[in-house]
Amino acid sequence: MKNKIALLLVVILSCSCMQEKKQEEPIAIKTEKKNQPISELSIYNLPSVWTTQHNNEIELKELKGNVLVMVMIYTSCKAACPRLVADMRSIEAQIPETKKKNVKLILVSIDPETDTPKRLKKFSVENDMDSDSWIFLRGSKEDTQEFAAVLAVNYKKISPMDFSHSNIISVFDQKGELVHQQEGLGVNNKETVAKIIELAH
Repeated sequence: MKNKIALLLVVILSCSCMQEKKQEEPIAIKTEKKNQPISELSIYNLPSVWTTQHNNEIELKELKGNVLVMVMIYTSCKAACPRLVADMRSIEAQIPETKKKNVKLILVSIDPETDTPKRLKKFSVENDMDSDSWIFLRGSKEDTQEFAAVLAVNYKKISPMDFSHSNIISVFDQKGELVHQQEGLGVNNKETVAKIIELAH
């Protein structure tokens, strides 16, 4: 799966670069200064802009330097998403306090039309996910679809308020490269936690 995702990311980024040539220079200048070039497989190349639960706009590259644990959900989901949220909380609880400052747990909405920043903020508080470690993101329909493709997450609207979707939690290293995925609900997450702890420093 990882090789397929890597290939897909290269294809998406190639298309994005053709359309966003003007954005290449600032990114290159920024990474040259830090002497940490971004590889072709990094999600930090994606030009998408997202809105957080605090109604702040960010680009993914602003998260560079952190270990990212990502999942795609939607707040009105009553079936799989509550289990995915519980899985994310379980992962977070197993990360040592000394490591947490270098880890961001990110929930990306697949229903940006419904999941406004205000709704995401309320959801984060209700689910005890309102510390600095947690980031909720919503983007345009197109950017959400593109990012889901990068994560190999399939989703489809099946009614006005419901989606069918993959249940995948992804881990990215500090350079924004995919290093691990776990699929399913309530699965053993020891390998995922171990990978996060290994990377976080």
